[in-house]
Amino acid sequence: MNTNKIRNVVFDVGNVIVRWSPVEIVRLTFGYSAQEAEHKAKAIFQHDIWMALNKGQLTEQQAKQQYQSTLGLSEAECERLFYYIKETQIQIFGTVDLIKRLKQANYRIYALTDNVHEIVEHLKHRYDFWPLFEAATISAELGMLKPSADIYHSLLSSNNLIAQETVFLDDMPYNVDGAIQCELHAIQFSDAQLAEDALRELGLEF
Repeated sequence: MNTNKIRNVVFDVGNVIVRWSPVEIVRLTFGYSAQEAEHKAKAIFQHDIWMALNKGQLTEQQAKQQYQSTLGLSEAECERLFYYIKETQIQIFGTVDLIKRLKQANYRIYALTDNVHEIVEHLKHRYDFWPLFEAATISAELGMLKPSADIYHSLLSSNNLIAQETVFLDDMPYNVDGAIQCELHAIQFSDAQLAEDALRELGLEF
């Protein structure tokens, strides 16, 4: 496999471009201790309701109603929860700069994200990075989540990309493994500088 032929760089969004911290969201929403927040975060963000929201099967409003009926959250708690879901997604230092430098070097930039329609709209309005993508593959538009092979194949086929010419950056190891199983190059993201170093090791020049 000739790593010098990479032409496409695909970025996850949560914890790669913007921060995603379920425990912090829950602490801000409910005022819990760290231990309580971790337990509650799993109950909320690993629930079928959140999965359905990420797959585009529910609207944000429907998810709020289901959290109230299923988990017993109050209407006010749901409003606070979704406020902090959006407001805690601050940009991670260095990633947008990395994307801009890759674009200047004529690499094509894409997004592949498990994400919710309303959060995507929030990010588009809040920040200026979304237009840097040639295209974005979003779970809520496809009804599937990483690390399903189908979502990687959708990324490739819908953008006419060749897997061996494409590298994917994601913070979660199982999503990195899923990309590798679909023959993409893949890097586990922890911060922008280490990601830059890993891209250069793959032969990218920028």
